[in-house]
Amino acid sequence: MITTLKKCRSLKVRAIIFDWAGTTVDYGCFAPTGVFREVFLQKGIDISEKEARTPMGMYKRDHIKTITQFPRIMEEWRKKYGRDCSESDIEDMFQNFIPLQISVIDKHSKIVPELPDALKVIKSFGLKIGSTTGYTADMMKILTESAARQGYIPDAMVCASDVSEGRPAPWMALKNAELMGIYPMETIIKIGDTVADIKEGVNAGMWSIGVIYSSNEMGMTIEEVNALKPSELANRKRHITDVFIEAGADYVIDSLSEIGDLIDKINLELYCGEKPCNQT
Repeated sequence: MITTLKKCRSLKVRAIIFDWAGTTVDYGCFAPTGVFREVFLQKGIDISEKEARTPMGMYKRDHIKTITQFPRIMEEWRKKYGRDCSESDIEDMFQNFIPLQISVIDKHSKIVPELPDALKVIKSFGLKIGSTTGYTADMMKILTESAARQGYIPDAMVCASDVSEGRPAPWMALKNAELMGIYPMETIIKIGDTVADIKEGVNAGMWSIGVIYSSNEMGMTIEEVNALKPSELANRKRHITDVFIEAGADYVIDSLSEIGDLIDKINLELYCGEKPCNQT
């Protein structure tokens, strides 16, 4: 018992792995949403904003494929083309997606307001910062350069195109851990704004955290969020919290302003010998 207790007390949070759009940049996750709608419109299929947002966080080709498998979209595709959407169709839409996304990504690259102070807190704890994304390397070149100009430079960054499979598979997170030289995985926190983010963290054995206000799940500008009536904001928060918890989140936070308290709570859990929900 004494040996086990000493081992538990030696574990502390050592790193945080952030998502990008909707978590650290692009408040409300707008950059990909309009592009997905445009790509399907090019094929004569009108998808809703909700349909465009539902698979958010996945590798963008997988995201497109998932939308084509929605029952309503399958029916619309069959009406228009007399057949199911093929892998060739999906690849064509993905290739159309890439230049469209690249053309708008810088416009939506502003960091979320809470990030600068969160970075100071993270630095005060001596933690490293990793990052994962459903964007490709070409897209991330633009986004990381813009983020760097705003003072955000993570220690590691892995794209879905860098690994064999994107979210919800754990490979991007595990690659981040390798690049940062940090293990075990329960000493790493994953923070994201989509169900795919949460499941990525769960599958990688990390503490998996959902952020609400800037999220794809909220899907609103900061001005729109601030203009919500308290009752409506509370309702939206409850719904998004339920979505994240159902996906396996260990904690759900309103914004990155809570990151100091979050680290303290998880350090206490580690001290007491606790592990992420998916490891118990």
